Amino acid sequence: MAERFYPGDPAGQNRSGTLPLLAVAACVIGAVATARALVRSRAALDLAGKRVLVTGGSRGLGLILARKLAAQGARVAICARDPEELARARQDIGKASPGAETVVTLVCDLTDKSQTLQLARDAESQLGGPIEILIHNAGLIQVGPMETQTEADYEEALRLHFWAAYHLTHAVLPSMRARRQGRIALIASIGGKVGIPHLLPYSTSKFALVGFGEGLRAEVLKDGILVTTVCPGTIRTGSPRNAFFKGQHEKEFTWFSVGDSLPILSQSADRCADEILDAVIHGDAELVTSLPGRMLALLHGLLPGLTADLMGQVNKLLPAPGGIGTERRKGYESQTALSPSILTALTEKAEDDNNQK
Repeated sequence: MAERFYPGDPAGQNRSGTLPLLAVAACVIGAVATARALVRSRAALDLAGKRVLVTGGSRGLGLILARKLAAQGARVAICARDPEELARARQDIGKASPGAETVVTLVCDLTDKSQTLQLARDAESQLGGPIEILIHNAGLIQVGPMETQTEADYEEALRLHFWAAYHLTHAVLPSMRARRQGRIALIASIGGKVGIPHLLPYSTSKFALVGFGEGLRAEVLKDGILVTTVCPGTIRTGSPRNAFFKGQHEKEFTWFSVGDSLPILSQSADRCADEILDAVIHGDAELVTSLPGRMLALLHGLLPGLTADLMGQVNKLLPAPGGIGTERRKGYESQTALSPSILTALTEKAEDDNNQK
């Protein structure tokens, strides 16, 4: 029988070796997908009646998560610094979920260790039992070139993003271990995987939280506790209004708020919250949200040096140091002709929807 030759294959080598490799690869991918689906199915959790603590639950993503948890029958405690914000949030959740079983509001400054530990005790007391799901979502954003960021800014970011998560985690772990079950979700950021210019304190603290979350999952898996590290890309929560801006604060606010609002670059906070709860329910180890966020995380994982250099080019487009220097202003104190404008319409809607004003 004559040997077959293929066009472009002058050596006369047939492709018979390639096909088995593709078949093996397809089988491996299929087996991995099937195994993951089975593991997720076995880990699935019913939220009804579960006692959940959501930090930073008075506005933005935390409020959306609290709404959705209450709608699914969870007993929810939310915390924030501002009692008036908390009162509005409780009313918001009540309207969104009239049949919500329990919504507890607790005033707490999470940068204070003693208040953080007291928060865990108060949440357990008012929810009627130990915390079964902890979602550490509280955060702050400080925007400006590195020349304007002080040591105090780094300390503030670390106290809220890392140390508060650390203290709360250690407060709820003993009862979770005793029951051999529990869920912990740490809301980090794509800025905890890729260093983002003009967000150095934020990125530094989120990197710490990502490392803590990944290591924590490995340590407590044996105890039946599932830790999910969440790294959202840019999401439309209305947060620019309450972020802090330094240097040329008006220009910083403009680029940040416009980028936060663009549909291609940013994701609906409602959709992000759905993805987070799905990951918590199924005990996923990690969640990176939004297509741009996933692409950036993948690129950085494969070519970290290239990503760092690309961020360097992005930095050249951002405002130079100057303006108010190391002083800071809230977003609503830094508005310009471009922000608010049609370019930030989606972010402005998110402000109204998510108790940001």
